[in-house]
Amino acid sequence: MLQQALNAESVQEEERLWTVLIDKYENVSANWAPDIIGRAYGNRGNANSRQGKWDAALADLTKAQEICPWSVDPVLNRGVVFENTGRFEQAEADYKAVIAAAPNDPSAWNNIGNVSMATGRYTEAVAQYTRAVQLAPAFSFAAANKTLAMYAAGQTDEAMREMRRLLRRYPDFPDMRAALAAAEWGAGLGSNAEADWNRVEDPRYSDRSWLRGTRRWPPRLCTALEAFLDIRAVNGN
Repeated sequence: MLQQALNAESVQEEERLWTVLIDKYENVSANWAPDIIGRAYGNRGNANSRQGKWDAALADLTKAQEICPWSVDPVLNRGVVFENTGRFEQAEADYKAVIAAAPNDPSAWNNIGNVSMATGRYTEAVAQYTRAVQLAPAFSFAAANKTLAMYAAGQTDEAMREMRRLLRRYPDFPDMRAALAAAEWGAGLGSNAEADWNRVEDPRYSDRSWLRGTRRWPPRLCTALEAFLDIRAVNGN
């Protein structure tokens, strides 16, 4: 059943199978039971999180942490739920707890950088993203987040250099391509901005509420992209 849940074809089916497993084994008094049940609660919490069922996700992840206090995964994933619902103080507390227990966890460093950036502590965010990239050099999203924090902190030229470097490595990275277009527009490089924007295929980057509320780009970069989009609209593009 464990493998069935892991290979479920939909998140709803995955949630259902974890529930079946929990109901079947939760009261079994065997040495292996806490690990299995803790994992089931944690995975069901993740399934709930992916569906936006935040309260259910928090309850499951907290239960998983109580059953398996040796595992950092439920705490890290609970932090993600707090972060996604704007409860940054609680998210930061969870990420700090993960870092204290597993100081070389790159996801925890990236995620605590997200909290710092969301709360306007851009210099802290740069340092935290830098640590994530040091620990996992192929962690492209942490490297991308670092450039956003650098730009927000006023390190404009350095941020743009890093954006271009990342795009040489990942030419189809829409977050970086859109960010570079915004930064180029802000720097007065209109033709460069237009060329880079024309390579952005993800329509979400034209959605201002998504960019600010879901992706949570820093305000300075959002403002630059919005100014660019406004000019394009006036010109009929």
